[in-house]
Amino acid sequence: MPSRLHRYYGAGYLHFITTSCYQRAPILGNGRNRDLFLRTLERVRRRYRFVVVGYVIMPEHVHLLLSEPERGNPSRVMQALKQGYARRLLGRLRRASSAQQGCLWSTVLEEGHIWQRRFYDFVVRTERKRIEKLRYIHRNPVKRGLVLEPEQWRWSSYRHYAYGESGMVLGNEQQKAELKVRVPMVS
Repeated sequence: MPSRLHRYYGAGYLHFITTSCYQRAPILGNGRNRDLFLRTLERVRRRYRFVVVGYVIMPEHVHLLLSEPERGNPSRVMQALKQGYARRLLGRLRRASSAQQGCLWSTVLEEGHIWQRRFYDFVVRTERKRIEKLRYIHRNPVKRGLVLEPEQWRWSSYRHYAYGESGMVLGNEQQKAELKVRVPMVS
């Protein structure tokens, strides 16, 4: 792995981002944890002001197709997203911890790791690549055998595109342009 990772930001392109759970553990393997991730993503989206073009939350990884944020950069967004989710999940697990919980959760609590350290970022420069990445995102649960059809997986942006449904994360939500009018000074 390279010691210094170079990211390309500032050109206004979309970013296809993949991040994995620590040691590919299925931390996002239940609906409650995936819902928590989506709520965290929406909070971060609002704070950093970026567009979520597409997403899918899988049991052990996440794919996101994002615009560059108005505040910060995609690395800052991913840091806030991963830390925010980890804090909320670890807090919930600590409150609910008991001897009856499974091995996965005790390991997560002991080690305190939710995510792999880095994330994969592919810069999407063309409409063709945007469509390719969206198809990949939406077909991922089918390819993995989690569902038979993409619309059956609640934790993706597919239903937004296919049926116009709004989910926990506002998809393709552009910031509304604000008209700034100068009031002339009267002397």
